[in-house]
Amino acid sequence: MATLMKKVENQMMSAVRITFPFAVSLVLVALVTAAHAQPQSYPSRPIRLVVPFPPGAATDALARLIGQRLSESIGQSIVVDNRAGAGGTIGTHLVAKAVPDGHTLLMAGTAHAINASLYSKLPFDAINDFSPVNLVAFLPNVLVAHPAVAAKNMEDLIALAKAKPGTLNYASGGSGSAAHLAMELLKATARIDIVHVPYKGGGPATTDLLGGQVSLLFTSIYSAMPHVKSGRLRALGVASRRRAQVAPDWPTIAESGVPGYEVTAWYGVLAPGRTPAAITDRLSAEITKSLKTSDAQERLAIQGAELVTSTPGEFGTHLGAEVAKWSRVVKMTGARVD
Repeated sequence: MATLMKKVENQMMSAVRITFPFAVSLVLVALVTAAHAQPQSYPSRPIRLVVPFPPGAATDALARLIGQRLSESIGQSIVVDNRAGAGGTIGTHLVAKAVPDGHTLLMAGTAHAINASLYSKLPFDAINDFSPVNLVAFLPNVLVAHPAVAAKNMEDLIALAKAKPGTLNYASGGSGSAAHLAMELLKATARIDIVHVPYKGGGPATTDLLGGQVSLLFTSIYSAMPHVKSGRLRALGVASRRRAQVAPDWPTIAESGVPGYEVTAWYGVLAPGRTPAAITDRLSAEITKSLKTSDAQERLAIQGAELVTSTPGEFGTHLGAEVAKWSRVVKMTGARVD
């Protein structure tokens, strides 16, 4: 009897030794298969691309271009969802808490990096709660003046501001906006005194500049171009590192008396944090492919934007550098929104 029991026990142990590795192999095969299958099965439904600003702005225009081209590329509809408010933080928070499956994305911009330090209490982390997808485009900003301002260029403006400190003023879309901080950085760098006049949005600020109620404004080339061409505004200097492709005759601020000055608006796509790399990599590749068509590049050029595109890793590096840069500017200027 003891011998029989021993034989049964040995057979059972042999079965375990055979079955356990086989089971482990099955699990590994399933995991590998799932990992490879995920990109092919994604997306399984329409994708929501959240724009944290109202329709009509540059962020919205780029989102709609990306949505149209990406929809054609991946075979699913892209729904652009404008969720404006609180300087872009409402729509951004919506994406931060979304399921990280690639079906909710954020059309982010420079404000995303600024808000990280501008607001003392945010319901999300601008870096850790998001997965970078693709840095899409740069949009050069330009400092424009009402024609009544006695300055034809940046050198004239700096001389005028130093001769009459506190007499010139400038508009912005609100305290803590990119336009506000761009001018504050210019003031600190050039050591000039110009008074801030905040508005509730870039539209009202532009309207009052055109009417001569204020003297200066930082705005996108896309917004400024028609007014400069009509003579209703004067372009003093481009804020980017190099001259804009759509306005090669407009000098940069850096080459016009303020060496090293640079403020370039950027736009990119972010996903909720912990989105699988297989999804962000595929999205990045599809966005790059869809925007490198001649038609898409022509539409970007009309808006004054310059196509960039990147890998998720490259965008992550850029985002980290931008958050650090604007943190220094916010600290230097003392800007704060709560």
